[in-house]
Amino acid sequence: MYTGAGIIKIYAGSTGRPFAQKMCAYLGTQLGDAETIKFSEGNIFVRINESIRDKDVYIVQPIGRAPNDEFVELLFWIDAFKRASANSVTIIVPYFSYAKGDKKDEPRVSIRARVCADCIEATGADRIITMDLHAPQVQGFFKIPVDHLYAKSLLCEYIRRQGIVDDNLVVVSPDAGSAKRAREYATELGCPVAIGDKMRYGHDENAKVLEIIGEVQGRNCLVIDDFSISGGTLVDIACGLKEKGANKIYAALSHNVLSAKGIQRIEESPLEFLVSTDTLECPDAGLSKKLRFISAAPMFAQAVKIVHDRAPMSTMFEQRVNKRLLEMSFMEQQSLL
Repeated sequence: MYTGAGIIKIYAGSTGRPFAQKMCAYLGTQLGDAETIKFSEGNIFVRINESIRDKDVYIVQPIGRAPNDEFVELLFWIDAFKRASANSVTIIVPYFSYAKGDKKDEPRVSIRARVCADCIEATGADRIITMDLHAPQVQGFFKIPVDHLYAKSLLCEYIRRQGIVDDNLVVVSPDAGSAKRAREYATELGCPVAIGDKMRYGHDENAKVLEIIGEVQGRNCLVIDDFSISGGTLVDIACGLKEKGANKIYAALSHNVLSAKGIQRIEESPLEFLVSTDTLECPDAGLSKKLRFISAAPMFAQAVKIVHDRAPMSTMFEQRVNKRLLEMSFMEQQSLL
């Protein structure tokens, strides 16, 4: 049980309760008493059912499957905590969907991530903890501290434990934009890299993989990406790898945002399995036996402990701490299978 600088008060929004409960289990504390009510016309109401005066509080709310409602609810939570005289409010956003909107890459469009950052700060949040932002530069949109966690250690350890890391494995990026992430995974696993040449023609969830750069013939391939919604890119790259003579193909995602249709695509694809963290609930996971999950909740819980103790976040990456986090994540994994 955690016995650091005072009791850690963790609360959950409507989409954050399962993840927050896992964090509380790691810390040996109870989830805070609060509730979200959504009225029939869509109006959202939040309420804290206990005193949090002068407390440092943490609110867990992934923003992914219904991002507009989830984001507005998060703002209401921040406002409620500030009006209830919380000493500080740290928002825990395991997946931040609007991080995709990081730039003005065509005329007359919004930089959505910047708008979200401004709203979060204006409402009164003091800190944000998140994981694998689609565009890491989004951290710079905030004036408040941003603790950016990484799923790499969890996913790489899972891959190692499957016994597929050898001289025949190649890490594959589905596009040039993910090449840096793929290189980091390849370095961690001691593997070469291949890159898919992907083109997106419109503002939809469909992209076409045109070519694969790198040697994949006769090799096992691990496709790395931060998230997938439709599964189209993963399936396209898997089919392209097969056409190039690849052997077994696996995939790893930081966040699983797959729809029911996307999960069905994965089930019918050449992929052996797809592993991801549990930063988002996946209600349709039962549609495919190829989906696997590893919990990121212990990592977020440890980050909260560090913040609460006013310790440097670099302690997260000490070998003894990292090893414990991995073991706790794999213990939690058993309940996700």
